[in-house]
Parts: sequence; C-alpha cells; structure tokens
Amino acid sequence: MTPKELVLDFYKNDVILNQSEVNEFLHPDLIIEWNSSKGFVQMDRQDVLNLTLDLKKAYVRSKMRITHVIEEGSMVSIRYSHFVKTFENPREEMLLAHFFVIWEVKDNKLYRGYQMSQFN
Repeated sequence: MTPKELVLDFYKNDVILNQSEVNEFLHPDLIIEWNSSKGFVQMDRQDVLNLTLDLKKAYVRSKMRITHVIEEGSMVSIRYSHFVKTFENPREEMLLAHFFVIWEVKDNKLYRGYQMSQFN
C-alpha cells in the first residue's frame, strides 16, 4: 500500500469512530502536532485512541470530504472538511471543521502528523 492509499483509507467514512480500526493505522511512536483555532495540542497514539472514543460518544456518523491529496515519498498532505451527524439529529449533517494535515508514513503506519484546523 502506498502512503497516499494508507492516508485515504484512514479518512474513509466512520473510520475515526471505530477505535480498533484507527488503532490499525497508527504507528506505536505516533505524534501529532495540532494547531487549531483553540490553540496548540500535541497528541500521542493513546491520545488519538481516546479522541476516537470521545467522538464515538458524540456522533453517530463521520464523513470526510477530501479536496486535495498530494504524495511525495513517505509524506502525504491532505485537505478535507469533516462532517458529522449527532445522535440527537442523525438526519442532519453538520460541518465540524476544516483540516489540513501533513502525514509522515513509516512502516506503513501514520507516524508524524502536522495538522491545522479551523472550526466553522
């Protein structure tokens, strides 16, 4: 699997809501540096798995609308908008945020992520 294929598989619908699926994509030494409109956060593998559980509690569906993907060697850049459906209103799709991420892939796993997001 190419790094681009790996990243695209990670951003398929509802993967982020399934901790066991997410776990399969993450390198043991994963680090994500995330700059958001609320500030800077550095996350390790366990933080991402915990986030997956939190998202699963809040949302019934998750969809990424990808607009750009660029691969260069083991690095993949992706730009997407993240949409969710809540338990309270599962028929209405809500924009959660816009994201841009640069991923470094190592050992066919997501190894380093440099992410920026802006909430709607």
